[in-house]
Amino acid sequence: QVQLVESGGALVQPGGSLRLSCAASGFTFRISAMSWLRQAPGKGLEWVSSVGAASGDTQYADSVKGRFTISRDNKKNTLYLQMNSLKPEDTAVYFCTNEGRLYYTRGPRGQGTQVTVSS
Repeated sequence: QVQLVESGGALVQPGGSLRLSCAASGFTFRISAMSWLRQAPGKGLEWVSSVGAASGDTQYADSVKGRFTISRDNKKNTLYLQMNSLKPEDTAVYFCTNEGRLYYTRGPRGQGTQVTVSS
C-alpha cells in the first residue's frame, strides 16, 4: 500500500529556512506527480506546490512562490521542499501526496510534519 512519511519540520525563526522530506513507497514514484500540502491551525487543507514525474514541471502557490523550491530524487523515492525566508503564516502541518495540483484533495497523505515559524 501507499506509504508517505514526511519529516524535517521544526520550530524556526522568521526569515529562517527548513528542508522537508517525504519518503515514498508502495507505488511507482518515478512516474507519479507529487505535491506538498499544508494545513494551518483552524484552516483547511492548502495546496503548496507540485512537481511532475520528470522534475521539469513545477508549480507553486502564489503565497510561497520565490521562497519555496520543490524537488525530487527518483532514485531515492523521496520528495523535498526547500523553504526559505519563512514567515509566521507558513506555520502549518505539511503533508505530501502522490497527486498533482488538480486532484490533491483525493490523494493519500502521511502523518505530516509540523513547521512552526515564530520568534
